[in-house]
Amino acid sequence: MADETPVSEIMSSPVQTVGKDATVEEVARVFAEEGVGSLIIGEDPIDGIITEYDVVKSIGQGKDPADTTVGQLMSEPVVTIRPDDTVENAGDRMGNNGVKKLPVTEGGKPVGIVTTTDLAHFLPHHRLEMAGQTEEDVSDGEFE
Repeated sequence: MADETPVSEIMSSPVQTVGKDATVEEVARVFAEEGVGSLIIGEDPIDGIITEYDVVKSIGQGKDPADTTVGQLMSEPVVTIRPDDTVENAGDRMGNNGVKKLPVTEGGKPVGIVTTTDLAHFLPHHRLEMAGQTEEDVSDGEFE
């Protein structure tokens, strides 16, 4: 049976948002101080998303971080998911859309975010919980 764990159990919440007029410099400071790798732009509705990669890419292109706004760099439209959707659906949605960060919305407003890192932490833990007993040959190690 497919995993039915809701996204709300693995998402980071609350999610941080900024307005379109925030500068790349301001966003980079938030990334460093808060230890986050993305920010949602706008709240109702979501306008876009900005990631560490977007910031690095803009600086590499010679854009001035003090004058460049996140509205100029943000990815849009944003692929989102609802808190009651399953973790499996979140993984499928990320893979099908080529995104690593998926804002979680309720009524169009951001309530959290789920990332590929969240999925990576969840899936091995989940698989271990599902194992009823140790495999017979584990004590000898497994070799390919």
